[in-house]
Amino acid sequence: MKSDFSAARAFIAVATAGGFREAAKTSDMSASSLSGAVRRLEDQLGVRLLNRTTRSVTTTEAGAHLLHRLQAAMSEMEAALESASEFRGMPSGTLRLNVPLGVARLVLPRLLPGFSKAYPDVRVEIIAEHGVVDILAAGCDAGIRYNDKVTKNMVLTPIGPSRQRFATAASPAYLARHGYPLHPQDLDRHACLPAFVGGGHPMPWEFEKEGEIVRVEVQGPATVDVTAVDLAVSMAVDGCGIVHLYEEWLQPQIDSGALVPVLEPWWQSFDGPLLFYHGREHVPAPLRAFIDYLCPHRW
Repeated sequence: MKSDFSAARAFIAVATAGGFREAAKTSDMSASSLSGAVRRLEDQLGVRLLNRTTRSVTTTEAGAHLLHRLQAAMSEMEAALESASEFRGMPSGTLRLNVPLGVARLVLPRLLPGFSKAYPDVRVEIIAEHGVVDILAAGCDAGIRYNDKVTKNMVLTPIGPSRQRFATAASPAYLARHGYPLHPQDLDRHACLPAFVGGGHPMPWEFEKEGEIVRVEVQGPATVDVTAVDLAVSMAVDGCGIVHLYEEWLQPQIDSGALVPVLEPWWQSFDGPLLFYHGREHVPAPLRAFIDYLCPHRW
């Protein structure tokens, strides 16, 4: 049997008020509309629900039983709706983010501790992978990528650093043996430690100076997947070759003297990462809380 919820609500209003005119005063329906709705419900159920006289309207035994059940059901529905609306104002639940390794390593550590303290009821799940990703198919609330890897028609929010640089460095021992490259093309004569994504071809190293862009296909004693670039850094520190990564990744070794900057005037800068997600309406409360947290926490 197909349910007629509007007729059920009309019946509750009339039975509770004790009359059609009385119910119409607190309803968005006229007395005649209420009468028609109740009659429709009675016809649908095949049972009389109300005793009607010129002076009053009372429930039949079937009507009293139905009223009791409907009132309990309506109370449960209102409680369920109220419970759902609480998620709008009280962030809790799970926030699933799909991010590249560089963001997981260099950006999120500066954001998540403070966010977790501000929103202790939000549990953050991080899925680290590279390339263009369909965040809905991946079961994620949002993704973080650099602009060339962001899916089209997404809402974008800057996250973390406004600008970043790729840095190139080698150990003092390596440079003492092989000398400093003075131009990116000089890297053809050096041992380099390139990275690749998912078993693909090693990514070229890109440099820029005064509007001139130079891309170099480098080679060396090892090619390392981007998920294991710590190995490339370790090999560079041990004097095996030149490494080219995010500046933040190499800065601790540069600060300690384990690595020395190379070709610094050619280090290419680029825009920082972006948080992207579907639509501006009905954003889940954990994601909305994270977006609001990002604005004052950029660098």
